[in-house]
Amino acid sequence: MVKRNNGMMYLGSLILCLFLCGCGTHAGKNELLIGREAQDAPDDAGGVESAELSAATEDGSGEDGREGEQGAEKVILVHVCGAVENPGVVSLPEGSRAQDALDAAGGFSENAGRDFVNLAEPVQDGQKLYFPTTEEARASAAQGSALQEAGDGRVNINTADAAALCTLPGIGEARARDIIAYRDANGAFESCEDIMKVSGIKDSVYNRICDKIKVK
Repeated sequence: MVKRNNGMMYLGSLILCLFLCGCGTHAGKNELLIGREAQDAPDDAGGVESAELSAATEDGSGEDGREGEQGAEKVILVHVCGAVENPGVVSLPEGSRAQDALDAAGGFSENAGRDFVNLAEPVQDGQKLYFPTTEEARASAAQGSALQEAGDGRVNINTADAAALCTLPGIGEARARDIIAYRDANGAFESCEDIMKVSGIKDSVYNRICDKIKVK
């Protein structure tokens, strides 16, 4: 009886030992697998955040994109007066021309001398652009012709008024006023080439007028 009880106790201990060893083994394996899965699993939150940041940078909506945006377009002010519908100061984008200033002022009035001002001429910030009437344009042209006929046909850039200067190719009302303003501020031109010191008069314009001007 004692031997039977001892045998049963031994068998029970053996079964308990095998059960405990098996659970430990499976538990270790499970812990190892769980640890490996946690290590290999991608960081979804970080991946999504990185993808969104990259997309924002590429389409310019991120901070780098904002830093690359161009600044606002520069605006200039031009005083348009004379034979126009709405004389006054107009706002124009930098690089505009006389035609743009005329359009901003409502276009020509009915009595405007339409061919007097060069509409392709660039305008500058702070410029006063005058559009004469038909009568004013005719009178200025006649006066300029009279001045040329009185001499050798060349315009004296040291004494000519705006009307005479406007008879030169490429010189409109605004540029004529610039020449007179430069002359008043700096004195007489010493040579014909000095007219290129006036803003807006470069080689291309000078080559067109060089044989039509003089300084004495």
